[in-house]
Amino acid sequence: MFFDRPEAGTRTVLVHIQRHIKPAHIKQDGSSLASAEELEELAISAGLEPVGSLVSARKYPHPGTYVGEGKLNEISELASELEAELIIFDEDLSPTQERNIEEILGLRILGRTGLILEIFAQRARTHEGKLQVELAQLHHSSTRLVRGWTHLDRQRGGSGAGQGSVGLGGAGETQLESDQRMLGDRIKKINERLVKVRKQRNQNRRARKRSDICSVAIAGYTNAGKSTLFNKLSSATVHTADQLFATLDPTLRRIDVPLIGQVVLSDTVGFIRQLPHTLVDAFRSTLEEVTESDLILHVVDASAPDRAERMDEVNSVLSEIGAEGVPQLLVYNKSDLISKSSVVERDSFGKPVRVWVSALAGEGMELLIACLTELLAVEVVETTITLAPDQGQLRAQFFALGAVVREESDEHGQINLDLRIEQRNLDRLMGAPENQLPY
Repeated sequence: MFFDRPEAGTRTVLVHIQRHIKPAHIKQDGSSLASAEELEELAISAGLEPVGSLVSARKYPHPGTYVGEGKLNEISELASELEAELIIFDEDLSPTQERNIEEILGLRILGRTGLILEIFAQRARTHEGKLQVELAQLHHSSTRLVRGWTHLDRQRGGSGAGQGSVGLGGAGETQLESDQRMLGDRIKKINERLVKVRKQRNQNRRARKRSDICSVAIAGYTNAGKSTLFNKLSSATVHTADQLFATLDPTLRRIDVPLIGQVVLSDTVGFIRQLPHTLVDAFRSTLEEVTESDLILHVVDASAPDRAERMDEVNSVLSEIGAEGVPQLLVYNKSDLISKSSVVERDSFGKPVRVWVSALAGEGMELLIACLTELLAVEVVETTITLAPDQGQLRAQFFALGAVVREESDEHGQINLDLRIEQRNLDRLMGAPENQLPY
């Protein structure tokens, strides 16, 4: 952004840092292998071409280069052999480490956070999403300025000799101070714009609350199938792809749930290991859709070997944004990949806690909707009402809610409806002026 750095290409060497060193005869654990595979997926998602990789086993990072001189020589030889133009580390390097490695290798260096920010920048589509990503990038860039590239310490000149006056000016503003000021000004402007967007989002949220409409947020690890599930439930056409962070911008749709009526369903950004705090902060207003929801559908890739670790990462982020108290339903997606039939698992109180589905194949959607009904319904009652022949509109509303268990008509044209319905919906429909009648 502000630095004199080597040009970056697409041919990439990946450097995976193995924190826990084990003897050579012991294989890497599943989480370590999954992390290395995830780094490759991230690189591909960013439009890069991984041409090689190596592992650096370090218990403690080297202060100057993170991996040490010997490993840097290996990286240099491999990059030269494969004609790589970019080196990506599966860790965040300090500004000093980035500078030192780039000077030694003569290649552009990128850490994990920088790579994820690059993907987000490519995928953001809405105005709010672009602002959020730019804010995260600016916060990340500000850390690269401090004690980073030494050329930023040179002075930009003041009003002294050679500037049109004699001896009246000081030393002038350094390039570092100038760039810090530019960053600060831009961050301030973006925050002002985001405040306006957040106000509009909060107004919409309050309007839904006043309408007594339930909200359900879809959350989960990236590429777990959240958007595919969202499309299947809402008949939407949100972009889906078998890649990390295929969709970033939040999408809201209304769906009909039996007994409940209309429910607002929201699709959110996917989570990942070591999700940069700058992104969590930048997307906080978007993630408030999760914290303010009545239920979280925690989508899990059932076929992932490290699904337990992924679930822990998601719960960690949910806790960070204040959503740990929102009820969850675990949705084990992609069950068809492990030949698992669609089924609902319940706790000791008979409450649904886990449902196995395949969003792509459309399997288990009825079970999932039934679980939503059970978890969202409050004070379900069973009653019978009698409608006059001219109250067909009210009858249609009960059928639209899926609340009619049985219907009978007598010789006078009156309609008897056996209902199973939420008390609040019954009160709402029967309380409307045009629907007043005893029941």
